[in-house]
Amino acid sequence: MVAVALGLAAGISWGVADFLGGLKSRQLNVVAVLVISQAAGALLVGLIVAARGQGPPELHFLLYGVLGGVAGLVGLAAFYRGMAVGAMAVVAPISATGAAIPVAVGLSTGDRPSAIQVVGLVLAMVGVVLASREGGEGAGGARLAAGTGLALVAALGFGAFFVGLDAASDGDVLWALLAARSFDVILLCALAVTLGRGARMSARDLRDVVAVGLLDVLANALFALASTRGLVSLVAVLASLYPVVTIFLARLVLKERIRASQGAGVALALVGVAAIASG
Repeated sequence: MVAVALGLAAGISWGVADFLGGLKSRQLNVVAVLVISQAAGALLVGLIVAARGQGPPELHFLLYGVLGGVAGLVGLAAFYRGMAVGAMAVVAPISATGAAIPVAVGLSTGDRPSAIQVVGLVLAMVGVVLASREGGEGAGGARLAAGTGLALVAALGFGAFFVGLDAASDGDVLWALLAARSFDVILLCALAVTLGRGARMSARDLRDVVAVGLLDVLANALFALASTRGLVSLVAVLASLYPVVTIFLARLVLKERIRASQGAGVALALVGVAAIASG
């Protein structure tokens, strides 16, 4: 039961962080949101690493973390931008299909997915197609939903992050996260200076953006702890349902509505992601 509770808590934390990040990206500059949220997360991870007092692993493990972090940053930027221009209920589940990327990488190195993962991949792909299509003007017209392309880029970025973090975690998961987030903050600061992008934030905006970074780190910690207390497959399924929280909040706070066919696609994508994670 402890593992179930921790897995659910991780999913809730990720879902709330995604909603807040997407919401603030509609109101503020995306680069500013990323800089502050990533810096807050890096600071928290750094404090945890310092308190633990364990030295860093070999350099190549840190490099895996950095490479994964860059991929994850690209995915997160696309994700926030997609949430800013499109429906969160569509963008969130499509981006979550990035869980299929590690499976694909595993195939290329000789791994064989389980039957349920294969079914999950098919369901996820069908779900993405349905969720990404919305009615267009004119009889029988249809077009891609706003933010779909960005959601797919986010899925690729998140998937590559999972692959990099998995390799880096063989050295130490916390040092891997610290390397990833620290390098991301450096890149983001350089980008903000180059583009001259700044943002004036109210105290409330600053609080919310900092919360995004802290909730993301909290979710990572809860997931890692849950995986030591119960079946990883069960924990992964529970945590992978985080888009449900984002969708619920978008419906509750923003009154988002999507077409019935898109809703079916969202449901299929979420089931697919859960099936992939269960493998």
